[in-house]
Amino acid sequence: MPENSPLLAVRGLTKSFPGVLALRGVSLHLHKGEVLSLIGENGAGKSTLMKILAGVQPPDNGDYLIDGEPVSIQNVRDAMERGIALIHQELNLAANLDLAANIFLGREPNKKGIIQEKKLREDASKYLKRVGLDLPSETITGTLPIGKQQLVEIAKALSCDARVLIMDEPTSSLSQKETETLFEVVKDLRNQGISVIYISHRLGEVIELSDRVTVFRDGENAGDLGKGEINHENMVRLMVGRDLSEFYDRQIHQPGKTVLKAHEIISPSYCDIPVSLEVRAGEIVGIAGLVGAGRTELLQTIFGVTPALGGELELDGQSFRPSCPADAITAGIALAPEDRKQHGLVLPMTVRENASLPSLERDQAKGFLNQEAELKIADRAVEQMSIKTPTIEQIARFLSGGNQQKIVLGKWLAMKPKLLMLDEPTRGIDVGAKREIYKLMEKLAGEGMAILFVSSEMEEVLGMADRAYIMHEGRVSGELSREELSEESIMHLATGSEKSAA
Repeated sequence: MPENSPLLAVRGLTKSFPGVLALRGVSLHLHKGEVLSLIGENGAGKSTLMKILAGVQPPDNGDYLIDGEPVSIQNVRDAMERGIALIHQELNLAANLDLAANIFLGREPNKKGIIQEKKLREDASKYLKRVGLDLPSETITGTLPIGKQQLVEIAKALSCDARVLIMDEPTSSLSQKETETLFEVVKDLRNQGISVIYISHRLGEVIELSDRVTVFRDGENAGDLGKGEINHENMVRLMVGRDLSEFYDRQIHQPGKTVLKAHEIISPSYCDIPVSLEVRAGEIVGIAGLVGAGRTELLQTIFGVTPALGGELELDGQSFRPSCPADAITAGIALAPEDRKQHGLVLPMTVRENASLPSLERDQAKGFLNQEAELKIADRAVEQMSIKTPTIEQIARFLSGGNQQKIVLGKWLAMKPKLLMLDEPTRGIDVGAKREIYKLMEKLAGEGMAILFVSSEMEEVLGMADRAYIMHEGRVSGELSREELSEESIMHLATGSEKSAA
């Protein structure tokens, strides 16, 4: 292989699925010891390309080269034999097995069919140390936090002599500390000559880690950025084909009457800490705080998922105490949950079925499904939310994360709620879809809807909130007006300091 020849390259890849052309003549190259970030809006073709590189799916057309030589990758085994490993966003580990068993599962060192236990553990310990995990190889995998399990996945890939690691949204479920540890491992692997293809919607991570960035848009190459060109503005422009200089386009509305008033309600997760807050009509109120501060638990208590142990809730001035989500929905509250795949959608069902689920009882005709109303709701959701789908009969699982989130929002808007609660509304979606959701929040607030949202993204809280409550260890540590909102003031309160310290 010539000295400057790419370790891996693909040229002219195309891939289509029924009703969708996922890739159109895509090319990509990766050098030894390089961290290449791959970014683009949801549905841009990133995941499809990664699956082709890792042998999960075959391309329809195109060339695949390793060390400058054409190769044929027909399956995952072919890819792994050539040193290419994909670390999925959803980890692929057996929680009930120990670390050594997971690392060498199906490839255990053996002699005449008998596993060599000592060698298994020695080899596993070597790879665990390589990713910074100083743990006994007998440790049961399921006892580890998700961040350390992510490192076990990397150790597993390295045990296959991987030269290329493909990491798909590796920090989506990690805490800040776990993310920092992962970054150190990635940088160390780069120094060892291992190449990394890194997929992330978090552009700050891309700026920190990348030697080069390749941008996809609508299944095609939109451009490359070298080390000195990698910044937020350049990446966003290539991803969406335009400048988003006014990303958070807010018009501050005069708030109306109080829609939600929570007085010293007690969540089961923090049974000795009362929480009070209120949200008015036409107001967007943020809840900020660090992971584990109790933000999600608070929304779940208001929505009746985990009924309050004490305190008072008022909606439009009327006392109410939801014992289950159905009570909250009937009262006029909607919640778009943090985990849309587990709690927001029924993935095997269609866009039409998901969009109309909350409205079925309301729209039933003499106890039977009102198909006409169901179709109207689905069509309106697709139009109102700009959901990119070939048809309303498309299975929800096959849509991008941003479009899945739009279905969740569309189904609740069909119920015309008084209060819309959003838990991490833009997690795992691209900048274009984020912009659309921000515009929707602004439009709904302008129409008088009360909105309460939780976000871990500081920019999102600063950009969208009229007011913000900051939480720390289950309690509201302070309230900030729009004029008081800043990174410093939020972090003071999120870490337990008094408001006066801001």
